[in-house]
Amino acid sequence: MSLKPSLLKWSGQLAKSLTFSRPFSYTATKLAYEDEKPVLEKIREEMPEKDIDRLASMRNIGISAHIDSGKTTFSERVLYYTGRIKAIHEVRGRDNVGAKMDSMDLEREKGITIQSAATYCNWKKVNQDGSVKDYRFNLIDTPGHIDFTIEVERALRVLDGAVLVVCAVSGVQSQTMTVDRQMKRYNVPRITFINKMDRMGANPWRAIEQVNSKLKIAAAAVQVPVGAEDALDGVVDIIYERALLNEGSQGEKINVQPVPENLKELVAEKRATLIETLADVDDEMAEIFLDERTPSPEEIVQAIRRATIARKFTPVLMGSALANRSIQPVLDAVCDYLPNPGEILNTGLDTAKDEAPVDLVPYQTSPFVGLAFKLEEGKYGQLTYVRVYQGKLKKGMSIVNVKTGKKTKLARLARMHSEEMEDVDEVSAGEICATFGVDCASGDTFTDGECKYTMSSMFVPDSVISLSISPKSKDTTNFSKALNRFQKEDPTFRVKFDSESKETIISGMGELHLEIYVERMKREYNVECVTGKPQVAYRETIAGSVPFDFTHKKQSGGAGQYAKVMGEMGPSEDPSKNAFQSQIVGGKIPEKFLIACEKGFEEACEKGPLIGHRVLGVNMLVNDGAIHVVDSSELAFRSAIQGAFKESFNKAQPLILEPIMDVSLTAPVEFQGNIISLLNKRMATINNTDIGSDEFTISAECSLNGMFGFASQLRAATQGKGEFSLEFKTYAPAPPQLQRELIDEYIKKQKAKK
Repeated sequence: MSLKPSLLKWSGQLAKSLTFSRPFSYTATKLAYEDEKPVLEKIREEMPEKDIDRLASMRNIGISAHIDSGKTTFSERVLYYTGRIKAIHEVRGRDNVGAKMDSMDLEREKGITIQSAATYCNWKKVNQDGSVKDYRFNLIDTPGHIDFTIEVERALRVLDGAVLVVCAVSGVQSQTMTVDRQMKRYNVPRITFINKMDRMGANPWRAIEQVNSKLKIAAAAVQVPVGAEDALDGVVDIIYERALLNEGSQGEKINVQPVPENLKELVAEKRATLIETLADVDDEMAEIFLDERTPSPEEIVQAIRRATIARKFTPVLMGSALANRSIQPVLDAVCDYLPNPGEILNTGLDTAKDEAPVDLVPYQTSPFVGLAFKLEEGKYGQLTYVRVYQGKLKKGMSIVNVKTGKKTKLARLARMHSEEMEDVDEVSAGEICATFGVDCASGDTFTDGECKYTMSSMFVPDSVISLSISPKSKDTTNFSKALNRFQKEDPTFRVKFDSESKETIISGMGELHLEIYVERMKREYNVECVTGKPQVAYRETIAGSVPFDFTHKKQSGGAGQYAKVMGEMGPSEDPSKNAFQSQIVGGKIPEKFLIACEKGFEEACEKGPLIGHRVLGVNMLVNDGAIHVVDSSELAFRSAIQGAFKESFNKAQPLILEPIMDVSLTAPVEFQGNIISLLNKRMATINNTDIGSDEFTISAECSLNGMFGFASQLRAATQGKGEFSLEFKTYAPAPPQLQRELIDEYIKKQKAKK
């Protein structure tokens, strides 16, 4: 049984609300740091003293990395060492408790993070003079799997800094590069933590070299490991030239010792490398370097901070989260090198002034502006996560959704600790909180009504895979509720009703993505579902240009329909977009009919003539036409354009495009031959092979259609030790034989319906 169209009505309205009015763009906020600096300095000069003190001790950070690099394990240690939790639990632990930040049963069973989890904690940093300063961290642990990339997007959209976790054995992997792109998209400074230093084959220097070469950001170590693999005891801080050794059953004590004799030469070499790297990205350090003066530790720390906030440099720390080694120095580095909310420029658009850019200032006295960046269904209703950019959010105050104009009174405010919440009365600028009872979509901006600012939302990638779904039982109420909720929470999860096949179609970022949602329906809504074969999100396009001259004429008593359109249809300049142009002179087609033509073109692009998939990369130019005084109408011109589109499309060398995926695959070296054979059978193009001491990584390109069922074959070929990830790269013409098969299958379906 499929979901009836009436039950999907609300889903359709929601889908429209999730479609952003402007194309995704960061032109309003994407400034070079040199342009941001004078604005930030002016804001700080005018900032009240109490706001300066409050913000100075605050850090909003995210933990991001490739899948299975140890993000959640690292987050668990952060919570333990800051005193937020009393015991450490492992991601794949035997106690069935699981890591604190993996609160879903599915996350604990599969040992992966599916949803980003937010928490806050306090860290007491001991300074060089022995004084202690308190810092508050708002921390978000994000998924590593590419299927849940929207969770990383929305977290980085609202964070001021990040810790990029890199595996000491595997180095920079495919998802590390994806996370790097996301950090650059949202201008997020980062420190890098090389994890798993206790593993055999760990090589931090190779990983640092890859950060420099692959991620194209200057990086240098600020630590040297003491010991290796099982004998890892801690690190040497090369700035202050001291050894920091972990002691205690959970590594909770830090024993400060002189630098071991056998490491003094290496520490001196890496310290010189750090200073040279900083001299390339920081003017003040460059002057010290040219004067051949040895910088003081304080000067090095300040240079690292300036270069990190300017997004020109990333300091590299190292340790092992699982072995409880060297996590505390990372927390100190977050305080020393990552910015507080007052050191990051956030920009909004003033809708009352034609969306003129406006700088948001983190003063408590300013009008409230906040961004709803994540929605989650809780036991008390919809939980909305909000980042406060300026002003205060108070319990009982009314806030306005800028997009809808709807006013809501806040009945409850809370700070989140994974799935737990702690009630608060107010939240100040720069902080992250959650509230209930707010009707909104992910990415909506809220104000207190005094100003009408809106903020750019997060980037939402297109879905690449679809499948039909229907509930086993006749009761579709819970099925409908589940689809509505998941669609609202996750902008990459899309639902539509196919009126021809009478099927409900769900679309997402990958097989795992959709599999998780089907499983969640069963567990959370008691709805067992039947799913169809996964469908690839093909696209249709044309390779040639053809002129068209189409007349739509219909007479059925009374006023008829008449519209004539002439022009040319061909490939657009941007192959990822469609374009409609008009060069009508002399008013041969009135403006209102041209608008109808454009709407008709957009509708025609939604469902192509070849196999009924969306059309990409087509340009339609209308340069002539004719109207009838009585019979011409908007409907007639819309129909005429659609007729011209279909007729021209089939003449203009039509093509079917298929999604090409970036494939990254890691497995033990002994299985290399098996895996290359597997990839060759699937017509994959291998771009790069990186062979380590015990593992190797292959980067390849393959059509999504060729990757179905690959997971089970990979497990069989590697004794369950291999892992891979897929990320959409581009669309490319499908093989001719596949195109013919798809067209024949589509024609058969159409005939069967008649």
